[in-house]
Amino acid sequence: MAIFFDTHAHLDYPDYAPDLAVVIARAQAAGISKIISIGTTLESSERAIQLAENNPGVYAAVGWHPTDALTAPDDLRPALRELARHPKVVAIGETGLDYFRPPSAAGGSAEDDVKYKKRQAEIFRQQLEVAAELGLNCVIHQRASFDDTLAQLKPFASQVRGVFHCFGESVARLEQILAIGSIVSFTGIVTFKNSQNVRDAVAATPLGKFMLETDCPYLAPVPFRGKRCEPAFVKEISETVAQVKNCRLADLSAATCRTAQEFFPKLG
Repeated sequence: MAIFFDTHAHLDYPDYAPDLAVVIARAQAAGISKIISIGTTLESSERAIQLAENNPGVYAAVGWHPTDALTAPDDLRPALRELARHPKVVAIGETGLDYFRPPSAAGGSAEDDVKYKKRQAEIFRQQLEVAAELGLNCVIHQRASFDDTLAQLKPFASQVRGVFHCFGESVARLEQILAIGSIVSFTGIVTFKNSQNVRDAVAATPLGKFMLETDCPYLAPVPFRGKRCEPAFVKEISETVAQVKNCRLADLSAATCRTAQEFFPKLG
């Protein structure tokens, strides 16, 4: 059986409270040997660490999601720094920028939109600073914000690499990411009938420059689309990616696991 990692899961979400042990066991049975549970606030990050402490194959990333920027503490760095020193914390994130649903879309003003974007940028910068200080890489979230996200990451590129998770952008944007030493990761979207653009990006990304993830509980691949996603489904994602890359599952396993271990130095 080919071994894979789920490099982006949200195991602390309430979706898994009833059966988390079974979910993790199913992942192991499917050959998913390591899972990174991603923090989205300080509290979520603490839960991710607790999951990592209680489950040998689970690791954590700690960070603050951009859509929650307005509720972030003024200075996130001290608390984040403390969390990130845990031996099973492998990255900072997820962090980045998200302009998809600005306050004006829910009745807010243009001034509210400016404040929202400014606060996201401040929180993103704080997390990049902690990552650089501690020698960790970042799990990057960007939605409707690619140019600004890349521009904010670039000054840190000599110290911090990013993985643009759930990648679904153009090949031209992929090339911009690779040019600064960062990488991408692909989800179950690659299996969706209407997602040829994602398969095009997979085809264009060299082995060694991407990882696999579920972003569970979201984005379950075919044939589970519409159901709760879980780490075991990396198996289905890997099968589609191997077809697109015209490579053996064993070669994809070796490349993506090696990439993850290089990107997350504390993964072990």
